Amino acid sequence: MVSSTPPRPAARARRLPRRLSQLYVGLALYGASSAFLVRAGLGLDPWDVFHQGLAERLGWSIGTVSVAVGALVLLLWVPLRQRPGLGTVSNVFAVGLSMDATLAVLPDVHGLVPQAALLTAGIVLNGVATGLYISAAFGPGPRDGLMTGLHRRTGRSVRLVRTGIELTVLAAGFLLGGTAGVGTIAYALAIGPLSQLFLKVFALPEPVEPPKTEAEAQAEAQAGAEAASTEGVLPRVAAS
Repeated sequence: MVSSTPPRPAARARRLPRRLSQLYVGLALYGASSAFLVRAGLGLDPWDVFHQGLAERLGWSIGTVSVAVGALVLLLWVPLRQRPGLGTVSNVFAVGLSMDATLAVLPDVHGLVPQAALLTAGIVLNGVATGLYISAAFGPGPRDGLMTGLHRRTGRSVRLVRTGIELTVLAAGFLLGGTAGVGTIAYALAIGPLSQLFLKVFALPEPVEPPKTEAEAQAEAQAGAEAASTEGVLPRVAAS
């Protein structure tokens, strides 16, 4: 019989270092992967195509539009019953800092083969980063939270939901005047399956409970005995 007793605080605490590591390594890699796509020069990811299109229409910077869109996406969490967490807040800052740091040391590449290689590395790394930081269970970023919320509410696979979102914002961004390319299409089609794969790869194992102390074992045995005696009394009362 599987125990319904929740993990003790000590068991949860032992998982915290790994969860924090997954969160911040994932966010750092997410920013780096975005920088790879920029340097590849074959097209922005769908969300940035959308941001760029809106920026041109509104006369704002693409960064300002990105922040504003993130805030609006968070409002969509309300009907999906999503709750922001440490990962949500950290996403806003860590990804941008990592992206800027990577762009500062990563030079432009020239030639189709190096560009294609950097694009491929960026897309795969983005999938790895998504699996890492979401599996840490500190809450996804605004856009990934929309994906996981729709996944839970609709019952559709992560792959299908993510791909649908990416294609939708890509189409809207292109109509608004955003710049799309071969890399944009490749990202939109590949990121859903990659996210689903790496969410499974980096899923946290169930905590292993330490052996019960003698006092805990005695208390559990006593509780079981009391429950058994109560079950024996109830039929007799009912029969009388």
